[in-house]
Amino acid sequence: MSMIVPTRRVVVDGDACPVKTEIAATVRQCGATALLVSSHAHVLNPEPSVEVVTVDAGNQSADLYIANVLKRGDILVTGDYGLAALGLARGSSVLTPRGKLIRESDIEGLLEQRHFSAKLRRGGVRTKGPSSFTAEDRDRFQQKLTALLRGMQEIPDT
Repeated sequence: MSMIVPTRRVVVDGDACPVKTEIAATVRQCGATALLVSSHAHVLNPEPSVEVVTVDAGNQSADLYIANVLKRGDILVTGDYGLAALGLARGSSVLTPRGKLIRESDIEGLLEQRHFSAKLRRGGVRTKGPSSFTAEDRDRFQQKLTALLRGMQEIPDT
């Protein structure tokens, strides 16, 4: 009697995602699939094991599409903390493109930080943006995604 292993799916907020190549390679290596969602402004090409969905260029179109298709057990790749909160609520694992696994215990602080920074910017204060994306970020992401797809329960942050 063979055991059926559920297919893991990686759902990607694709507009500003710098690790699309790594996602495609990793899902193929791990026997999973990916769903890349982006607006018309970003042209993404489907590949084996990678489905591409293009949505309207509206402000939240990709997020709304993802919100409607995300399922328990999916792995959501996003740097958007609002979408990350929704993913956690749906029972998905959430991984940033820099390889940080976002947990329930992290999300409230991340959303508060985002709100505070936006408030400062509206008041004319210049806030520091994210640091440059590095090869180490890319490697960390690929290691964490591989571990999630292979079903490892604990993935220590480095």
